[in-house]
Amino acid sequence: MTERAIVVTHRRRQEAIDATTVVLRELAAAGVEPLLVSDESTLADLLPFSLAVVLGGDGTILRAAELTRDAGVPLLGVNLGHVGFLAAIEPDDVAEAVRRLTSGDFEVEERHTIDVQVTRVDGSTWSGWALNEAALEKTDPARMVEVLVEVDARPLETFGCDGIVVATPTGSTAHAFSGGGPVVWPDVEGTIVVPIAAHALFARPLVVGPSSVVALEVTSETSSGALLTCDGRRACPIGPGDRIEVRGHGVPVRLARLTPAPFTTRLVHKFALSVEGWRGRPTGRPS
Repeated sequence: MTERAIVVTHRRRQEAIDATTVVLRELAAAGVEPLLVSDESTLADLLPFSLAVVLGGDGTILRAAELTRDAGVPLLGVNLGHVGFLAAIEPDDVAEAVRRLTSGDFEVEERHTIDVQVTRVDGSTWSGWALNEAALEKTDPARMVEVLVEVDARPLETFGCDGIVVATPTGSTAHAFSGGGPVVWPDVEGTIVVPIAAHALFARPLVVGPSSVVALEVTSETSSGALLTCDGRRACPIGPGDRIEVRGHGVPVRLARLTPAPFTTRLVHKFALSVEGWRGRPTGRPS
């Protein structure tokens, strides 16, 4: 059977269209059948496939993760966005990257996800997952949402806020970072909780362990309505009395990496951090 690879691309950008042409050509040259993914494509439409190439920003890669996660397929991201933390390569390297991908010359980096469960006051439920974050945000600009935060079945604090972000280490450089959360290295096992514009003394970012369960409850009838989104793609309206539970260690997303660059290097590059004056570790001292 001919090997197949899905190609997910940002169709409205000329840069993406040009790079996609190169990807399709190199896949065909390697004897791999390319499957160009549409907005309506589902996993069932595409199976079986063994590789994935994604051209775009992190939003496009998150779209591709919806298709590759349950299939357990490695995903190679080509950065056509502004920052592109999830991407492995830049557009100029596309041809060589596809050659290496199809020849198996890459490593797989597993990124943990979070599972999200909503239980409404009427007993109905909603399930989701996220590679970056689950974000609870108010829907009325003039009012706050009142939220009780619970960790491991124990209440922590109740406060009014604009929202709360519950993120993975992968998502620590996304929405959680914008809200004042810490940057967490992706190999750290934990979950980050970041309140957004909270009216409370102790409403500071938290990092909890990999087995901890973070729960959020909208506590007051006077609260603003709220919306829960997972990676900005899957959404669930939240009302007073509804309960959200977030658990770490969901099914991982597998990223194809062509170079062993440490996260520190990627962080410096993506955020254009200044490292002038660094000369490396002095010799004769322990590491």
